[in-house]
Amino acid sequence: MKTIKRALMGMLACSGLLLAGAAHAVNDVPGGPAVNELNFQPPVTKIAEELYGLHTLMLIICAVIFVGVFGVMFYSVIVHRKSKGHKPANFHESTTVEIIWTIVPFLIVVLMALPATKAVVAMKDTSNADLTVKVTGYQWKWGYDYVKGPGEGISFLSTLTTPRDETNGRKPISDTYLQEVDHPLVVPVNAKVRIITTAQDVVHSWYVPAFGVKQDAIPGLVRDTWFKAEKVGTYRGFCTELCGKDHAFMPVVVEVKSADDYAKWVSGEQNKLSAAADDPSKTYTMAELTARGEKVYAANCAVCHQPNGKGGGPFPALDGSKVATGALADHVNIVLHGKGQMPPWASSLNDVEIAAVVTYERNAWSNHTNTMLQPKQVADARNGKLPEGGAAATAGNGAGNGAGAASVTAPSAQNSHGADPKVAHRGETGQAA
Repeated sequence: MKTIKRALMGMLACSGLLLAGAAHAVNDVPGGPAVNELNFQPPVTKIAEELYGLHTLMLIICAVIFVGVFGVMFYSVIVHRKSKGHKPANFHESTTVEIIWTIVPFLIVVLMALPATKAVVAMKDTSNADLTVKVTGYQWKWGYDYVKGPGEGISFLSTLTTPRDETNGRKPISDTYLQEVDHPLVVPVNAKVRIITTAQDVVHSWYVPAFGVKQDAIPGLVRDTWFKAEKVGTYRGFCTELCGKDHAFMPVVVEVKSADDYAKWVSGEQNKLSAAADDPSKTYTMAELTARGEKVYAANCAVCHQPNGKGGGPFPALDGSKVATGALADHVNIVLHGKGQMPPWASSLNDVEIAAVVTYERNAWSNHTNTMLQPKQVADARNGKLPEGGAAATAGNGAGNGAGAASVTAPSAQNSHGADPKVAHRGETGQAA
């Protein structure tokens, strides 16, 4: 009776797992892993093809050895068993056998090592690159800087865009779950791309299976690798080095474009840069700062503190908080240097972006403090001179006070500039003040 009950419970459990799997079934990820995929992803570079071939060759060699060794063993056990009258041979040693089982494995290892060494040497040949991109790992996003070749000067951050409702299980997951970003790396097809990796905080690892590329990003060190994609498309990878609690939330996405499409993309990005360059010496109006700050907040802070500023879990609400409505110096200090689970933003955001997001947080939702922060004040705060004032300050206070006041008057019309292009590129899965 107990056996029947256990069998029924096992069947029910299996049925539940099958139903749960059907409820969360997804399709193949475009440019990424396929459902129930057992082998490597289809290669789109010569290096990836070599690795695929090496993998297949090693698998065949291991399978032949496995079948040969265990075949002889089982044959001997079955055919030469005692019940059939066989008696074991009586010998102490065999020099011939020992030589054979030493030389044969050695030759096998050498034959396996030769093509593997050739592939490794080719993987490290980063000379004569058409495009060089510096890849910086952050907790938990990637930074891309085009340092040489077409697109030189373009830089942006690439951040996960999978909605929190999906990661928290409140909505069904999409086909690109944890494999979608706001700004992918863009490269031209049939161009040799050199990737220089480093990291800002902890060790990360930049990996794109379809390219056959995996390179650690280590703080304080510079490593490099390369790839040459031969097919236009979108290809996805991962950070493959455990780097903290959101390790799973920093995917790698690369868009390979045709030469013409890549040239158009570069032209568009450079036009954005030239049309909206930051001016840290400019005195911005409240409207300019809040407009910029809203974009910076959406790209960097909303993922943790929520778009409505209500926070959630370990991330406190900013709407009505003592930080956003209290002393300006405390607010700026937390944004620059971080606190608790919130990382420091001093190295990730420039003076204009920090001034804009602080101003936005102090005047958004119900935080009508009517205070604002100027980029020059942020520069002073970086050097230890924090701004004065707080919630009680007004827009007119400190108009001629430079960096020492909490707010300033609106600048003249001829000083007006556009929005910063970096806001369009920056993203963050971490925390903001």
